[in-house]
Amino acid sequence: MSASRRGGPRTIDSRPVDPEPSASVKWRNLLLLALSVLLAKALWFSASAVVPQIAAEWALGDAGKAWLTMSVQLGFVAGALASAATNLADRVALPRLVAASALGGAAANAAIPLFANGPGAAIALRFLTGAALAGVYPPGMKLMATWCVKDRGLGIGLLVGALTVGSASPHLLAAIGAATGGGLPPWRSILVAASACAAVGALVALVGVRPGPHLKASAPFDWRYMGKTFSEPALRLANLGYLGHMWELYAMWAWLPLFLVASLGAAGWSESAARVAGFAAVAIGGVGSVVAGLAADRVGRTRTAIASLGVSGAIALVAGSLAGSPALLVAASLVWGFAVVADSAQFSAAVSELCDPRYVGTALTVQTSLGFLLTTVTIRVIPPIAERFSWTAAFATLALGPIAGVVAMRRLRARPEAARMASGQR
Repeated sequence: MSASRRGGPRTIDSRPVDPEPSASVKWRNLLLLALSVLLAKALWFSASAVVPQIAAEWALGDAGKAWLTMSVQLGFVAGALASAATNLADRVALPRLVAASALGGAAANAAIPLFANGPGAAIALRFLTGAALAGVYPPGMKLMATWCVKDRGLGIGLLVGALTVGSASPHLLAAIGAATGGGLPPWRSILVAASACAAVGALVALVGVRPGPHLKASAPFDWRYMGKTFSEPALRLANLGYLGHMWELYAMWAWLPLFLVASLGAAGWSESAARVAGFAAVAIGGVGSVVAGLAADRVGRTRTAIASLGVSGAIALVAGSLAGSPALLVAASLVWGFAVVADSAQFSAAVSELCDPRYVGTALTVQTSLGFLLTTVTIRVIPPIAERFSWTAAFATLALGPIAGVVAMRRLRARPEAARMASGQR
């Protein structure tokens, strides 16, 4: 860790960039960071994408299937809270932190197909995978923010878009296997492939990514800043909006692709086509994140978030009822996937603009840890609701989050601190 005492840029990275880098340097770093996160996030749903195979081999019930996904969420929360309590993302060189975390997640995930012989070990290793990913996503957002000021919505939108495509990639791997091999490839190969992607992502971050000129000097240790992210009214509203968004997002990502496989299969679609539809419904959010980022930097964070929440909430209310109309279901799923994550970057960008600039990493880590903790609730409750009532009722439950998010964003927009967002566009 070094900080210049001779008038140069102060940074917590040992290789600071030029105070005014060229546009080509900036975008090379942004794109390489996005690529690194995309590859690392292949770990997230690597088990969820092949949960029917794992369930068949290990005789898992609905609870066991849910825990394969929930364990990653809980691991992420544990890792994020530990990082926030120690101000890790504000005190450690960011590219090295991202690289080490991606590599750790790759190792934990790869240990499942190589060594695990039952659900207990697999769930524990998925927990460790999630804990490692807490060192990729929030620090990655801070790293992106060091390159972007007026275009921060676009920058973080690009990162969230990469995260979205990376999260969807295991579904694509499964679809390719179904199309080329007459059936799904062994589930172990999907987890190994995802781990290999994350290891490459770690190398990209370590070798190719540097912090931007807007990186603040290393912050002093202050565990109390965790609490300030909810004690300050504007930050609290930005975080409440994010929680409404997260109530819907990961449950939709976890269960909609499997709902599509079942519904489209019943309508006569091939296994590979149904899985491509599931991949597309998640991956299209990458486009939504970038489009929303461009819009938010021009018309405001709260306006963009409210529009995205409104569209995704409306689709959540009707998606389950479209099972008998496969083409309409796919179309609605694509709209839902586009909108459901489009607002995500704007909550993070808002927090980065509203918090103490020395503790951007800590504030973002607290935000994401609480959001991912909430996702464990909806991921767990969707299957029982669908079984007891219907998929219509299950997906409609997710609309409660967007409703709460819209209320929070409207209140944030009315506060004077909101003028600090999106260069005054609120």
